[in-house]
Amino acid sequence: MARAIWTGSITFGLVSIPVGLHTATGDHTVSFHQFERGTSDRVRNKRVNERTGDEVEYDDIVKGADIGDGEHVVIEQDELADIAPGRSRNLEISDFVELSDIDPIWYHRTYRLAPTEEQYARPYALLRRAMEETGRAGIGTFVMRGKEYLAAVRPDGDLLLLQTMFFADEVRDPGDLDVPGRIQIKGKELQMATSLIDSMSTDWDPTQYRDTYRDRVEKLIDDKKAGNETVVEAEPPDATEMSDLLAALERSVEQARGRKPSAGKSSAKKAPAKKKTSQKKADKAPDLDGATRSELTALAKELDIRGRSSMSRDELAAAVRKAS
Repeated sequence: MARAIWTGSITFGLVSIPVGLHTATGDHTVSFHQFERGTSDRVRNKRVNERTGDEVEYDDIVKGADIGDGEHVVIEQDELADIAPGRSRNLEISDFVELSDIDPIWYHRTYRLAPTEEQYARPYALLRRAMEETGRAGIGTFVMRGKEYLAAVRPDGDLLLLQTMFFADEVRDPGDLDVPGRIQIKGKELQMATSLIDSMSTDWDPTQYRDTYRDRVEKLIDDKKAGNETVVEAEPPDATEMSDLLAALERSVEQARGRKPSAGKSSAKKAPAKKKTSQKKADKAPDLDGATRSELTALAKELDIRGRSSMSRDELAAAVRKAS
């Protein structure tokens, strides 16, 4: 069985269930070492005494809180544990709330909970089933690795999920953003925008998405290892001008409707069908003279026109016509 990163008990009312907390996700980002430019010398991060310059062992490091005027109060790890005895071994559910009432902005990370022993499987299953029947999530707090977390416990199939959450003072006020006031939107622009959303709507399937940037990073590493020339991707599209907005929406709807795969086809066949549709769409590229640079860049990308990122709008139009 996978090793738990935290063990303790979930309590609700007078019921206590010993559980283990297990990671539910993993970060697959490509990792790099650091080197001094022009050399093969590794650059490492070390814990160094600021005054002596000597490296300090991790066990010899204590925490210090700044109290002003360059003064600090030193805090030992045991002292942090003593001020909240049992909090690092217990998650007490204080409230149950409607799961649909929690906005996703409050969620931080997701973990899976499992009973630590078979004898606790029944109360674990009881809590999971009761929350499933009522559509509610349990809200509570617990301490892990010296930090207190707000958490939501919710059912997921035969398991319980725990999602750590932000406290209220950790979610920033949107009023701090400099955004325009409410703008009246109506007419054909709104109609085309909703049509575009309808045309691009599908069932949620997480397997249809992958980290393509990571793929490019890995290909870059392979190309440099083999001494191959690296291919520069196209620049992001230009911002849509207000005068081009309706035309861009209309073309987007046409493009989305043409690319939407027919029902019943397996996911393995979707990619070539999409490519064929995109090629067909590019062959019939309507009114290139009236297309914006960003639309022409998108068409050029579909046609795999090299050097498109450095072309002017007129050069893009000419290249798309030639490739079509």
